[in-house]
Amino acid sequence: MTSIRRRTLTLIIGLLLAGLLVISIFNLHDSNHEIAEVYDAQLAQNARLLQGVMSMPLASRDQADLYRAFNKALGEAVPKVNGHPYESKIAFQVWSPQGELLVFTSSAPAFAKPPAQPGFGNVTDLTGRDWRGFVLKDKDNGLRIWVGERDDVRSDLVDRIVRHTLWPNILGSLILAGMVWLAIGWGLKPLVNMAATLRARHSGSLEPMQLSPLPMELEPMQAALNRMLAQIQEVLGRERRFIADAAHELRTPLAVLRVHAQNLLEAGTEHERRESLTFLIEGVDRASRLVNQLLTMARLEPTSAWPPVQPVDLATTVRDGLIQLTPWLLSKGLELAFEIDADDCRANVDAASIHIALNNLVTNAANFSPEHGVITVGLNKTPGYFQLTVEDEGPGIDEAEHERLFERFYSRGNAHGAGLGLTIVQTIAQSLGGQVHLENRATGGLRATLEIRRDPD
Repeated sequence: MTSIRRRTLTLIIGLLLAGLLVISIFNLHDSNHEIAEVYDAQLAQNARLLQGVMSMPLASRDQADLYRAFNKALGEAVPKVNGHPYESKIAFQVWSPQGELLVFTSSAPAFAKPPAQPGFGNVTDLTGRDWRGFVLKDKDNGLRIWVGERDDVRSDLVDRIVRHTLWPNILGSLILAGMVWLAIGWGLKPLVNMAATLRARHSGSLEPMQLSPLPMELEPMQAALNRMLAQIQEVLGRERRFIADAAHELRTPLAVLRVHAQNLLEAGTEHERRESLTFLIEGVDRASRLVNQLLTMARLEPTSAWPPVQPVDLATTVRDGLIQLTPWLLSKGLELAFEIDADDCRANVDAASIHIALNNLVTNAANFSPEHGVITVGLNKTPGYFQLTVEDEGPGIDEAEHERLFERFYSRGNAHGAGLGLTIVQTIAQSLGGQVHLENRATGGLRATLEIRRDPD
């Protein structure tokens, strides 16, 4: 990706060059106009001065001498020796009333037909050169005066002015570009310092950044980086906690599996081998349940990315989940009842999370239900929540154990449990904007209630 400095410099230099181009075009047009005005004024002024000299009250013989003196002086002008190079590009001619050429410069052009229209005009001589001239008629003496200059004089002057103006502008633009480059570098110095500080940090360092002084434009970036570091630290802590919990909880099941495997190897009779094999299978099942619960807990951590919610029918979702659990409950000799006390049960939730919570609540109820017991699942609506309840006919809970039931790996009276079911349900409830409540039923057994926040009507 293009650097910020290069992008900014490109934009600024581009604007400078565009502005320089516009100014140069304007200067060229303005120079042409002003030079034309000045030169035209000089032509008119020279014509009137020449008119004044030619109109002196002299005798005919004296006038002839004056004309000869004019022509002699103008003919002796040598631009490269005693004159200016531009002298050959400026000329004038004076005609008598009879059309006789009285006075002229050596550089005067030859015309097929002398200019006759008074005022300014452009003419072309017999050699094909263009001239800008001014014709003045002397009414008192009948003289016709023409003063002109070659067009290339003006063009050359305009070119010189443009060159003398453009090169300083280009040089100044280059100097300004260098200064802008240094200024942008100075302005981006805090960003460079921040990048250097980040590179200098240890790879395992997750402490918040505290750069001072810090420009106000970089404060949101520092805050975002610190927030990201905190999130990374939280994720790493969650992973470390998961690894520690898994190592702690899997150590005992693995040791038990090893004992059962040794007993299987040392069994002397078929009965002992089958008994050890049965214990081994049960141990594998318990380890599998523990691993599944641990993975579920890892997925449902508050810092994890939750699946996107979408409108679902809670009644249909719960019914589908119970259909999956019914064969297992029947195999345990238990009955299942589903009661709905709500008309519209649509909510923006993740259906998979509802299935996980329902599975854990029903499994807990089944583990503590007596044989031929009834598990009742209910769904009703309150002003702020949907309530999913699971009731069993078991022994209930002691009030002293109520808080500990939501602790990780606390399993009350169930040797096959992993102690994570209610913790998972509580995590799901918090993600749904509700809570989990446990209470003993008056007729015996336990009622677990999962609250699901309703969208405003």
